[in-house]
Amino acid sequence: MKAKSVYKIPDGKLIKVDLDFDKKTNKINNLYITGDFFAYPEESIEYIEKNLKNTYLDKDVLFKKIESIIKDNSIEFIGLNCEGITIAIMMCLDD
Repeated sequence: MKAKSVYKIPDGKLIKVDLDFDKKTNKINNLYITGDFFAYPEESIEYIEKNLKNTYLDKDVLFKKIESIIKDNSIEFIGLNCEGITIAIMMCLDD
């Protein structure tokens, strides 16, 4: 199943998520994150997208995994944070 979301992070930037997920297993098949935020290093977003494949669509599971990816890879954001990414992904399920 495919879904999209747009989320304005409080005191931050806009994030857009295109999500393809398996409705039976509730896991991510593919994910595309864009927006007007900045990430360093530049390939960080692609790395996060790749590493979230097959992740269970649960707010706590997603938050912990994204937080781990950010910390383990020294990813820095301007206008975006772990909570914002998690919320934007979970908003896709509200459609």
